[in-house]
Amino acid sequence: MRNATRVVLITGGSRGLGRNAALALAADGADIVLTYRSQAGAAQEVVAQIEALGRRAAALPLDMADSTGFADFASQVRSVLDGWGETHLQGLLNNAGEGLHAMIADTTVDQFDALVAVHLKGPYFLTQAVLPLLADGGRILNVSSGLARFSLPGSSAYAMMKGGIEVFTRYLAKELGARGISANTLAPGAIETDFGGGRVRDDAQVNAMVSSVTAMGRPGKPDDIGPVAVALLSPQTAWINAQRVEASGGMFV
Repeated sequence: MRNATRVVLITGGSRGLGRNAALALAADGADIVLTYRSQAGAAQEVVAQIEALGRRAAALPLDMADSTGFADFASQVRSVLDGWGETHLQGLLNNAGEGLHAMIADTTVDQFDALVAVHLKGPYFLTQAVLPLLADGGRILNVSSGLARFSLPGSSAYAMMKGGIEVFTRYLAKELGARGISANTLAPGAIETDFGGGRVRDDAQVNAMVSSVTAMGRPGKPDDIGPVAVALLSPQTAWINAQRVEASGGMFV
């Protein structure tokens, strides 16, 4: 199966963990459809890098907070597949998201609702929209967070969304098992990217704190996560199903 054409859809593939996963999957032999919200230039750079690896790639705009556009987006994915002479996706990586650092006492209704739209409603209804395009025997991987296991002040609302995603993953596995589709959750720990304003990467105090509570003695880097996504989306690991896999370097063990 590894030699067969695989097409994987990755949301939020223009930067950070999504970009790294896209490049790692392409290096493993997959063709990639990636989404971006506003950074079209960055998305096209990822497309060019994938094509330099000898794989096909397309970048499509998508606002995860606007579920009314998902049916049209699915049609655009279908058009890409048709243009490539393909009929289905073999993988879906629900990765797109945004962070929020705010104490419970300071979190606003608007902030909370925005997280719900992007991290819960978005993945739920986007997955629903693309399910007809996902091949039987395909793979779904939803990105969660180590914050769904351990608790740090200021992360309550964001962590609640990721807890919901982990429940969603188990239900996907249960309902799609008859089609041979497996669904899992990937939960990164603290990673040095620009996510959340780049706090882990750029704030020396936060970086040192993460290092002090991580068995490997440092925060994660995108290159630590991409290969895990490859493994969990591989046809060879399809028997892993309904599981939460944390890739955090042993944070708070």
